[in-house]
Amino acid sequence: MAYETWLAFTIASAIVVLIPGPNIVLTVNYAIRDGRRSGMATIPGVVLGAFIAMSLSLLGAGAVLATSAFLFTLLKLAGAVYLIWLAYSLWTAPVETMPLGGAKKSQPLVSLFWQSLLISVLNPKGPAFYVAFVPQFVSADGPIFQQFAILIATFLAVATLNSLFWLYFASGLRSQFQKPRALRLLNRIGASCLFAAGVFTARATRSA
Repeated sequence: MAYETWLAFTIASAIVVLIPGPNIVLTVNYAIRDGRRSGMATIPGVVLGAFIAMSLSLLGAGAVLATSAFLFTLLKLAGAVYLIWLAYSLWTAPVETMPLGGAKKSQPLVSLFWQSLLISVLNPKGPAFYVAFVPQFVSADGPIFQQFAILIATFLAVATLNSLFWLYFASGLRSQFQKPRALRLLNRIGASCLFAAGVFTARATRSA
């Protein structure tokens, strides 16, 4: 793979992941509410979920979803329901004065990992996007598997750096959210974003 091609893919990937999605909303919310450690627990789920979605897409699952209305609808409804359920859970979550020393009991880290992983895997637009985006940077004259491996690894690295950026940015704002009123506002902003993502997912079409 030519260096110029890889660099173009890296820049394009950075632009794609820069706009916050549902996973970033989750990372930011937990980083502010429960601390950097909780926000950090979501990042492996984001990366592993993206790896699973990309791998399955490039192996052909994306093409199947793009041509099967039933499977696409099934996946998008599952993703939409999960996002809306997370939005409801966040909206109704109890709030209390937040001690910055970390004494507040936070959600289990394993639970945060699985939440972020499921959001990544159940995104119905992911497979179609990966199938349309990644092959543009693959040359038929070179080893296909090797090129796909490089591009997948690059995309995941960019996504990881993006998540870390939002994590550290959010954790730096913790001192602004010590009071229940501020925490409730944070929860409801995050819940609204997740709900909007759920509605957008439910309305997604294969051709979009």
